[in-house]
Amino acid sequence: MTMIRKRGLRRFVRCESGAELIEFALTLPLLLLIVLGIMEFGLMFREYEVVTNAAREGARIAILPAYGNADVIARVDDYLTTAGLNLALANVTPGVATPTSIGAVCISLVPVTVTYTHAVPFLSGIMTYFSSSIGTVTLSATSRMRTEASAGACPP
Repeated sequence: MTMIRKRGLRRFVRCESGAELIEFALTLPLLLLIVLGIMEFGLMFREYEVVTNAAREGARIAILPAYGNADVIARVDDYLTTAGLNLALANVTPGVATPTSIGAVCISLVPVTVTYTHAVPFLSGIMTYFSSSIGTVTLSATSRMRTEASAGACPP
């Protein structure tokens, strides 16, 4: 009888039927973090490219003599809306033309800055398992273009 008990105990100790499930449960949050992180980075990079192009479009309008700041903001808003971004999360700051000297040449540059608040929906949930949180990421792009008008007096 003791022989039967020893065989049954050995069989029970050697049994590894649940090991794969435990290993999977331990590695699943890390795998989700990696996969969702790749997806989140792709979405954020797309939005960054849209914000950069919107700033460039705004600067193209800002250098034209017949257009003002309202036209710049309208063009950037139109670009962001066409790309599918939420205008409530965007902020457009048209700048003032400033004379800048580049070597012996004096030019006038007009900056346009666009900032966009990107929520992090995919990583927010999974990061709670790692005792961390990611709320939002602010994407910002500034584009400067040269006006064709005279720059005036350049700084020394």
